[in-house]
Amino acid sequence: MNIDDVKRNAFAMPLTSPAFPPGPYRFLNREFLIVTYRTDFDALRAVVPEPLQITEPIVKYEFIRMPDSTGFGDYTESGQVIPVTFEGVAGGYVHSMYLNDEAPIAAGRELWGFPKKLAAPSLKVETDTLLGTLDYGSVRVATATMGYKHRMLDPAVVKAGMLTPNYLLKIIPHVDGSPRICELVRYFLEDVTIKGAWTGPAALELAHHALAPVARLPVLEVISGTHILSDMTLGMGSVIHDYLA
Repeated sequence: MNIDDVKRNAFAMPLTSPAFPPGPYRFLNREFLIVTYRTDFDALRAVVPEPLQITEPIVKYEFIRMPDSTGFGDYTESGQVIPVTFEGVAGGYVHSMYLNDEAPIAAGRELWGFPKKLAAPSLKVETDTLLGTLDYGSVRVATATMGYKHRMLDPAVVKAGMLTPNYLLKIIPHVDGSPRICELVRYFLEDVTIKGAWTGPAALELAHHALAPVARLPVLEVISGTHILSDMTLGMGSVIHDYLA
């Protein structure tokens, strides 16, 4: 393969069989369980990078089922999103993500900078309860429960919340181990359709784990539980701050 062929064909690693296809990435029947909770303000300050700003000590713990996604297939993920502001605009900083599919792990880290690690999340209905769990190896590190479809939410309000900006810290080292890319990235969800949204009583339990440290943002008070069924497209990102510039 000559140099021009490499330039023309190079999209992602490995060169001759990329771990993920080019976008856009469309998700059908994407299902969320989101437990919003109050945590320790100092713990948030220790993990949220400037120039993002924290306005209150809130975390959204998410379990997401993606049964039909372009290029990625069928998988589940779980993690923490922290409400922040950037230049006065409210959004969410994606602090941690754990999922069970290599393609979206590679794409998320290489394209946008999603903080993705391999684990075993699950989201399912058990009789009258929506149950989300996250196992790292054989250790259960997160359990969320919510009463199944107790009360409907206004789809327009839910959609408006999903259209706010999202922020990521993209980090890629140089071949000598020194920093090569360290950027604050912003992305949006696009073409969002809300098929249903509900709330109900919710609970969340986090356990300490050295390599899945979700409990470093402790649950002090559960504020709400939200269950959403939707279609959407994951938009590409833009760099809003270069830490190495």
